[in-house]
Amino acid sequence: MELGRFLEKQGVEILSTGGTAEHLREANVKVTSIARWSGAPEVFGGRVKTLTPRVFGGILYDRRDTSHQKEAAEHDIPAIDLVVVNLYPFEATVARASVTLDEAVEKIDVGGPSMLRAAAKNHTSVLALCNPSQYPRFMKELESGDVSDEFRRLAAMEVFRMTSSYDQAISAFLSGPDTKDLEFPQAVHLALRKTQDLRYGENPQQRAAFYVSQERDSEPFRQLHGKELSYNNLGDMDAAFRLASDFDLPACAVIKHTNPCGVATARTIDRAVTLAVEADPVSAFGGVVATNRTLDGNAAAILESIFLEVVIAPSFSEDAVERLGRRKNLRLVESTPLGVPIEIRTGAGGYLLQSADSLGPATTWKVASQRQPSESELLAMQFAWIICAHVKSNAIVLSRENQSVGIGAGQMSRVDAAKLAIAKAIFPTSGSVAASDAFFPFRDGVDALADAGVTAIVQPGGSVRDDEVIAAADERGLAMVCTMERHFRH
Repeated sequence: MELGRFLEKQGVEILSTGGTAEHLREANVKVTSIARWSGAPEVFGGRVKTLTPRVFGGILYDRRDTSHQKEAAEHDIPAIDLVVVNLYPFEATVARASVTLDEAVEKIDVGGPSMLRAAAKNHTSVLALCNPSQYPRFMKELESGDVSDEFRRLAAMEVFRMTSSYDQAISAFLSGPDTKDLEFPQAVHLALRKTQDLRYGENPQQRAAFYVSQERDSEPFRQLHGKELSYNNLGDMDAAFRLASDFDLPACAVIKHTNPCGVATARTIDRAVTLAVEADPVSAFGGVVATNRTLDGNAAAILESIFLEVVIAPSFSEDAVERLGRRKNLRLVESTPLGVPIEIRTGAGGYLLQSADSLGPATTWKVASQRQPSESELLAMQFAWIICAHVKSNAIVLSRENQSVGIGAGQMSRVDAAKLAIAKAIFPTSGSVAASDAFFPFRDGVDALADAGVTAIVQPGGSVRDDEVIAAADERGLAMVCTMERHFRH
């Protein structure tokens, strides 16, 4: 409405359609009906309003071309110098769980994107505004005497970005739940919006920025305190919060370079934090801590003496913010669930897409050894298995029922991952259980774990040497469970 009044004050003739025209008139802004101006009536319930030669001719003809000028005069096509369009709210419509196909289709704007694209194509002469955030700069520039070429070009860029995203939203809806074969279509168009530039990437010589899907109606997280988040912070935040969120009980995960170094569950979040930090206090230095419950003052008291980069949780109590806020640079971040249906990364000169990994139920596990696991061993294996799915491969995790004991991450051989998990253990490994993210190709890994006092192992199985590996478990008196579910993470 402010824009309409401004244009009228500037002596601009305003053309509009249907509801928008009526809205302007109610505000006492003088407006001319497009139908009257073009001589073509609105038809088919408003589906066709602006798609006429007079409207599109006025937008598209090249003011610099004398033959275009002549044709415009011959056909009585006045110049249209400004196009302002807010598209039908397709994305908001399809976000409703009860939306029908017919309702969605009716919210597919045709004339609006067409006019915007026409104006953007002819942006040296016609300004296209598709976002209300552009209005203040436009009004300021027009009041100063003219609209700059830079603003015209930026506005044109925004039109093509926005209409591309709009079309992608329509395509995604139409290829929705009834067309599962299109989960990985022949062409993929990403509609992303930048939320912030980052100081640099993994290293200072690399540039970086953070983007989220344009379909999100809110930010995935909110920073409450601390200095600017970095590229590495964001990667560690994601790894930590995903891991903590996989547990039903109050849980805490401490992450260093996207790998867990201490994980625990407990009846209270402060106890989970204590156990997670105690699992590897050396590696916790400079790490990222995540919890799956509100981080309260008691938990904050445990963390305030440790140097950390980020603490991320669904929410923070006032006491926790007050305590941790004393650390000037410590980043406090509230997060919503970070899950995405499709994961994307670069590789081999292209892009790799895959569905997100998920953990199958423990009810499908099969005991492969002669000895059955005890109830406490089974609980510890379930705990270790969740952690193991979040550790870089090759991965071995040693744990108790609710606390990690040692984590061997990112090794080139499985036996080395086992040896590293044992070496990293702060607590005695005797009586712990082990989880392996993929099968044991040889019995050496089983023997190394048995030598360290591990009593039970959970692993996918599926090796050609499974018989040899299971026999090793039986020989050493271990319980062994096979999940038939691998969790490589690269």
